[in-house]
Amino acid sequence: MSGQFEATVEVDRAVEEVFAYLADGRNDPQFSPRVLKIERIPEAPTTVGTIFRSTVKDAGMKTAREFRITALEAPAKIRWAEVSKNTVTAREGGYDLEPLPGGRTRVRIFNVLEGHGLGKLLVGLALAAARKDAPGFGARIKAAAEAAVAPRR
Repeated sequence: MSGQFEATVEVDRAVEEVFAYLADGRNDPQFSPRVLKIERIPEAPTTVGTIFRSTVKDAGMKTAREFRITALEAPAKIRWAEVSKNTVTAREGGYDLEPLPGGRTRVRIFNVLEGHGLGKLLVGLALAAARKDAPGFGARIKAAAEAAVAPRR
């Protein structure tokens, strides 16, 4: 079984700056409290093929995660795929960014979760939790991006 969750939010910052902020996955702990630490490999600007290696805490358990950037089309599209072997993984995920009037940006985030082994029984619970938190997750992305990126004057 697999399924998708998503959230859409409007950020009061320019699309190019929001894209740059989100493309640097090292910013994820600023809006995702489950991410305990994260590193970018190689330690260079994000491109297709960049790996983000993280330690996350889900349901009280720490796990190692690795995501590979699979598409990067500035300033509109970021895609990733989880390459780590966990019971529930994000087969595909990404951000779609759209410029809005007044220097604002619409951001859509999504992840397609799938279960492996025992995870096939757990993926439904993970999806339910992710869908329930999706509006809050979007709000945390908005708040973090607005705090990190100075408004244009």
